[in-house]
Amino acid sequence: MAKRKIIFVCQQCGAQTPRWAGRCPDCNEWNSLVEEVAEPESDTPRPKLSAPAGAGGRANAPTPITQIELCDAARLATGIGEFDRVLGGGAALGSAVLVGGDPGIGKSTLLLQAAHQLAVGGATTLYVTAEESLLQTRLRAERLGAMHERILLLAETGLDAILEHWRRAKPDLVVVDSIQMVYCPDLPSAPGSVAQVREGATRLVYQAKQTGAPLFLVGHVTKSGAIAGPRTLEHLVDTVLYFEGDRFQTFRLLRAVKNRFGSTNEVGVFEMRGQGLGEVTNPSEIFLSDLRSGVTGSVVVPSLEGTRSILVEVQALLADAHYGSAERKVSGVDYQRVCMLLAVLEQRVGLNIGGQDAFVNAVGGVRVEEPAADLGIALAIASSFSRFPVPRDVILAGEVGLGGEVRAVSRLDARLAEAARLGFRRAIVPAGPAAKSVGPLKTQPVRSVAEAIDALK
Repeated sequence: MAKRKIIFVCQQCGAQTPRWAGRCPDCNEWNSLVEEVAEPESDTPRPKLSAPAGAGGRANAPTPITQIELCDAARLATGIGEFDRVLGGGAALGSAVLVGGDPGIGKSTLLLQAAHQLAVGGATTLYVTAEESLLQTRLRAERLGAMHERILLLAETGLDAILEHWRRAKPDLVVVDSIQMVYCPDLPSAPGSVAQVREGATRLVYQAKQTGAPLFLVGHVTKSGAIAGPRTLEHLVDTVLYFEGDRFQTFRLLRAVKNRFGSTNEVGVFEMRGQGLGEVTNPSEIFLSDLRSGVTGSVVVPSLEGTRSILVEVQALLADAHYGSAERKVSGVDYQRVCMLLAVLEQRVGLNIGGQDAFVNAVGGVRVEEPAADLGIALAIASSFSRFPVPRDVILAGEVGLGGEVRAVSRLDARLAEAARLGFRRAIVPAGPAAKSVGPLKTQPVRSVAEAIDALK
């Protein structure tokens, strides 16, 4: 029997070292090295992954790139439009998709609803629940209205057993919830360790390539929001999706950060309801449904989420600081940019807001972090401080520089088109050739924050 040796593996980046250290030598993360027993060398060669499904040309011989035949990868549509949009039109056959997100955000709910839609269309789904019992999953399915005989449930954590049931059932799609709970008995380490996650994902992805059935893996996330386990986990799969949103808000965003079979610019919007996740095909109308006129500190900014423009209400509230130094609290916007905008308003515009508590919030639980929202945030702060309301039919878009100047933003035409569709009549935008009116929506170009404030007073 081969002698086993002890190694230390970084849970953040997967680096290995023969001795323990307080900080990983590769990623410099503190207290991330975990003791594991190295897998003994085996005389049996490991299986070799085949070429991805849909690849053209010969896989085992060098081929000039000009002679590779173009072909569209076959896809399996889930029946959920926002989900398919992010995937690039559906799950490519033989692809592996990693879905991450905070606990309770709706990952299992979305995949179970997708399995039901596929079952209604005649496809069979093998749903491996490694964290919950069969009864718990059935109760969720009943609540979601996702009961169908083509959804095959399997409560199993053993990797070999999962692969064997996969080969026997021959499903059209496989869901493993979650990869951190899958256990390979050939490895001495505990479930969830770097070696276990890497081995389990590798063999499951290999099975997906061989059978052609799309594979969805649910992954846990760390406190920082990254998917737990070795970084190689994200390299093994074809697509990485993040489910974002506040657990205490109803809206969720599904974002692709990696996609070998589609674009990473698409974002799906969902709303958590009593019967599960519902698609939000027109998020701007929902985010602005409670917009009121005559309220100071409230503005509308057109934010880009992928290729989609979404209008979001941004609110600001300033109050005298009575308890020591002034506070800055933000929700849904970038804290550093808010601090910068407060300094610009004080130094370049002349607003005496240094002794004011400032609170800035993006309504609806969405995050607006792009620089194009700078002008809107600055005007919301100025509106609250100077007590002048911004008209309800006005939108603001523009990046603000340290000199107080308003700079151009990307895809202004798409932002203006969405605002015009929803009935807005005026847009405060950066001066330039892109500042063109769209139908009834008239643009007012400005070159500085002070000029934008004067235009609204």
